[in-house]
Amino acid sequence: MALTVIDIHSHVISDDPARFPLAPLSGEQSAWSRERPVTWQQMLQSMDEAGVAKAALVQASTCYGHDNSYVAEAVAARPDRFAGVFSANLLEADAIDKVRHWVDLGLSGLRVFIAGHTTADKSARLDDPRAFPAWEYAAANNIPVSVQLRAPGLPQLVVLLERFPGARIILDHFARPVLEDGAPYEQAASLFELARYPNLYLKLTTHNIRESAQGKATAESFLRKAVDTFGASRIAWGSNFPASSGSLAEIVVEAKAALAGLSVAEQTSILSGTALTLYPELAGKAGA
Repeated sequence: MALTVIDIHSHVISDDPARFPLAPLSGEQSAWSRERPVTWQQMLQSMDEAGVAKAALVQASTCYGHDNSYVAEAVAARPDRFAGVFSANLLEADAIDKVRHWVDLGLSGLRVFIAGHTTADKSARLDDPRAFPAWEYAAANNIPVSVQLRAPGLPQLVVLLERFPGARIILDHFARPVLEDGAPYEQAASLFELARYPNLYLKLTTHNIRESAQGKATAESFLRKAVDTFGASRIAWGSNFPASSGSLAEIVVEAKAALAGLSVAEQTSILSGTALTLYPELAGKAGA
């Protein structure tokens, strides 16, 4: 049986820098966006080749900062295939206005970019009280918020999970847990402890698929632990294409192979069901 595949973490880069000028958050463009950029038109082609029905395009903050114009153009052009996840600086006084602006342009998810490799600001905190009004607005308006953190930052995430229980928070890349010790994955204990928060969702990406094959870890044991702990209905797959190397078709094959040990129902949730819970606008008929 062919499973529907929805990708909630892919990136697009324009081939027209005059219309969409570079503005990486740190002033340094990410290597992947420079070396293997993919336009939204090329993304559609890659999706068709890979059998991906829909995708949530995530703002490439290491290329465009908080200017989400290119993602907005892609979503406006093909709302039958794309949803958009925008980036914003929630510490700014006009953060709510910025969030409202991008939502009005058709984007539906927010990403708080704190711990990216290229743009990491060691002084920035996810739980900075200056951001609380924007978090309150996102929760009240049912805007899912993706966050990128590593294990040391998870206590900051707990603050938000507890302060905003109505917010749907998505943890990018499972927070890149250390998996080399293998089952029962004690080095990732701080991650699995977060299962007690029902408003937390996890994004399973190519990083996790590949890292679950290192050391004593296996994809089968890691995914079994993840599903048994959080439930498949709180896990959604994202390719991280083209930031992760390989074609989208190759990445999909990797993901399906890693998920093969799960039940069909669990695979269905991870590959499409949870995505539709988070981004319901992706439901319906996909265009060609």
